[in-house]
Amino acid sequence: MSSTNKKIESNAPLPVGSYPMTRRVGNLIFMSGVGPRKPKSGTDQSSVPGLVINSHGEIIDYDFTQQVHSVFANIKTILKESGCKWSDLVDITVYLTDMKRDFAEFNKIYSEYFEKTDNRPCRTTVEVLSLPTPIAIELKCIASL
Repeated sequence: MSSTNKKIESNAPLPVGSYPMTRRVGNLIFMSGVGPRKPKSGTDQSSVPGLVINSHGEIIDYDFTQQVHSVFANIKTILKESGCKWSDLVDITVYLTDMKRDFAEFNKIYSEYFEKTDNRPCRTTVEVLSLPTPIAIELKCIASL
């Protein structure tokens, strides 16, 4: 049994490196890390909702709730363009830069997005020291067609 790889273009934020935002293999859609940046944006800090940075580009504060809703909007865009629905998500890895500050709020918002679906994805949440751009959250998702 062979699998085929097919690159899928997206209106989500552009990858910050030399990799595709999505990849289809068989009936699975793999997403590279998806952050809260505005659609079709690059690494410009002004594309991150709710971000406050100093003159050195260091994060002073951020609106976590705004970033979570933006991440989910980007995931929904990618799913739709891939021929998937929200309920087709099978696995999500969540990267947070401040677990103590943001985990409870993330769980609250997450449950709002998944309370109306019978097919809830598996999930792992980890804390990381930083992410490639000045964001507080990134999701790595897998969906099934």
